[in-house]
Amino acid sequence: MKTRDVLRTVWEYGALTVACFIFGFAWECFMIPNGMSAGGMMGLCTIVQYATAGLIPAQYSYIAINALLIIVAVLAMGIGFGFKTIYCIIISTVAMELLSGWSFLHSVPGHFFFVKETILIPILAGVTEAVGIGVVLRYGGSTGGTDIVALMINKYWPVALSSAFLISDLVVISLLLFLPDKTFSDACYGLVEVVIFSMIIDFVVGGKKSSYQLMVFSDKHKEIADYITDVMSRGVTLLRAQGWYTKQDRNVLLILISQKEFPELSRVIKNIDPRAFMSVSPTNSVYGEGFDEIKAGIKKHRKKNGNE
Repeated sequence: MKTRDVLRTVWEYGALTVACFIFGFAWECFMIPNGMSAGGMMGLCTIVQYATAGLIPAQYSYIAINALLIIVAVLAMGIGFGFKTIYCIIISTVAMELLSGWSFLHSVPGHFFFVKETILIPILAGVTEAVGIGVVLRYGGSTGGTDIVALMINKYWPVALSSAFLISDLVVISLLLFLPDKTFSDACYGLVEVVIFSMIIDFVVGGKKSSYQLMVFSDKHKEIADYITDVMSRGVTLLRAQGWYTKQDRNVLLILISQKEFPELSRVIKNIDPRAFMSVSPTNSVYGEGFDEIKAGIKKHRKKNGNE
């Protein structure tokens, strides 16, 4: 392995490590010390912690549930999760375990991060979590949780991934109301965190529900297209174009790809052809095979007595 590749790998895992600690900081230093919860897998784990009066800390149920989800997903879907996902789950668990014991970082009275205005706590947590998760996604990782659940739901039922994420978040927040010491106000704080997280992550990495449209100009378009179809199992369209200045015919690759796959593809294109020209456009509405289902409201006609 070249020195450049080694340094890049070290940099990526270093960034993932820092991002996991930022993610853990949002929960262990803002949300949990103030008895708050939100959506996603961590929201569910905090509810488990509150329901058991701290007997089962959130970080323990977090790694246990994620391990179970990965096993179920592999058995049900045959999908393989990269090492980065497993690494991020483990590091996030370690980070939360450490941060839970560092009380001087908790947002409670008498400490530096204490915030008197309660409504600001889920806002700060949402921003912090979005930064952490955004960096994780940018470097090709994942913290698991509802990402895995949404993928399994989308495979067996015609539900868009965006809808699956929204439904799972609302269900988790609703569970908080079943705890005797929690009120509707506590659920509202969770909704605030979810909304802030969704808004900020768009600025960090384009959003977990976003996709990208790429146009790649390269003399090595065949190698790039083969990687996309053979390794990434994505489609690619070859367009015939002509450079108006040179009057030379060129081949252009048109690619639609999910946000999580973009870091991998950009690295591959750079390795195959460092001189490649690439135009990237974010898009939030991509419908068809491999993306969201088309919702056209088509009515089905029943046949009666041989006539439609």
